[in-house]
Amino acid sequence: MDTAPTEYGGHVTLTAALLDHLRTGPDAARPLITYYDDATGERIELSATTAANWASKAANLLREECDVEPGAKVALLLPPHWQTAAVLLAAWWCGAEVVTDPATAEWVLCDADRLDLALAVDPPGGVVALSLDAFGKGIAGLPAGVIDFATEVRLQPDDFVPWEPVTTTAPALDGQSVGELLDAAHAAARAHHLSGGSRVLSTLEWSGEGLVTGLLAVLAAGASLVQVRHPDPAALERRAQGERVTVRLG
Repeated sequence: MDTAPTEYGGHVTLTAALLDHLRTGPDAARPLITYYDDATGERIELSATTAANWASKAANLLREECDVEPGAKVALLLPPHWQTAAVLLAAWWCGAEVVTDPATAEWVLCDADRLDLALAVDPPGGVVALSLDAFGKGIAGLPAGVIDFATEVRLQPDDFVPWEPVTTTAPALDGQSVGELLDAAHAAARAHHLSGGSRVLSTLEWSGEGLVTGLLAVLAAGASLVQVRHPDPAALERRAQGERVTVRLG
């Protein structure tokens, strides 16, 4: 069922529906995504403004360097990470459909650990490799033709405007439409009692329901996310208190 916000008139990218109210609102400078990796000690915090800037740069890279247009299929072989959030939003901003099976994708975005898998699929568009490095370092020694995300994304403009509107019936995730995903995100937000004041700590993987609940529902509710990768159980309670968490997922 197509239930996108009426102000969009049935034409909206998933990213616009999830991000516009955050990046243009009065709390655009507050933390939106706080990312922890307990295996490395990494902590990165992004406001809605910064997250939108990263998504804009990534969307420009996908459109200008990879020719990703509405309807293109893009697969992500990436962990739940702040850069993964940026490229997901970028793909949807371009009107692409994110697919789970890389064999069906025109482009595959992957981390260094899954580069061999992405290359084995041999997608017709190509492969974009993400180092996921906190300091923006690229991946040394990439095979010819593989795009190094860290190197290329910094060269892209800070603003992105879709070339054409996307209907809310367009596929966005494994055949689910923009409207269906928005419905699912808002339903998950209600089920977990998320609101604009919620501070959500999550250890969910971003696949299937985990993506809808762990990322999309948080954005749809206007809440803020504390995403923990490689969680250390002994540290979670301390982190929840320090981050003033109000809801836990996973």
